This record gives sequence, C-alpha cells and structure tokens, in this order.
Amino acid sequence: MADHSSLITFSTTLSVAEVMDRIEKILREKNITIFARISHSEAARNAGLTMQDEELIIFGNPKVGTALMIESPAIGIELPLRIIAWKKNQETIVGFQDTDKLVSEYQIETSTDTIRQFKKILTTLVETAIK
Repeated sequence: MADHSSLITFSTTLSVAEVMDRIEKILREKNITIFARISHSEAARNAGLTMQDEELIIFGNPKVGTALMIESPAIGIELPLRIIAWKKNQETIVGFQDTDKLVSEYQIETSTDTIRQFKKILTTLVETAIK
C-alpha cells in the first residue's frame, strides 16, 4: 500500500481529463495563473510506455507566492500550488499536498493566514470540480 499521508485526496467517477478540465476552467474564471498542465500518461505513451491516466496542474497567484518567498525563500520548493489526478480502478483520485505543515516547516510568521487559506482554497476547488 502506498503512503499518501501528506496528500489530501478525494475520489470521483469523472475521468482524469474531465476533472482537470473542470479545475482548469475554474482557475481561468478566477484569473488564477496556470503555469502548466502535465499529462504524465501522455509522456509515458510518447516514451513507448503505458500507465494509468494521470495529470498534474500547476497554478498560483504570483503576488501571493512572491510575498511568501520573500519571507522564506525555501518555500519556493512548494510553490506554485499543484493538484494531481490519477485513475485507480473505476475511479479518479484527486489530491494535493496538505499545506498545514508549511507554516512551521518554513518558519512563516507574517503570512500565516495566507498559508492557512491554501487548504481551504484547494479543498473548495477540488470539491467544486468533482461535483
């Protein structure tokens, strides 16, 4: 059994592409910058390999991220935010890193409210997309 203890996950009967299309649409509607949408399964096919459907979307708000990285440059390894979706049997699993640990891990003092909002934003985004 894989350890996904640092991921918060949800499941849906929607396909990986449907979920990620919905997430991308919501982000665009909110004018949130999408840095990349990566299809791991397409990359595998291009390399002559097969794997389950899996996509990653990388997004964020440079104004928010920059303020955090000014306070703690090392937090840049965690930014921009990411959501991953993969096919598992007859369902799609959608997940993101649990951001609660970031405040203590990167000694954030002035932007704690911002970091605490990440989990709420990510949860709402995923829940909306899988409805």
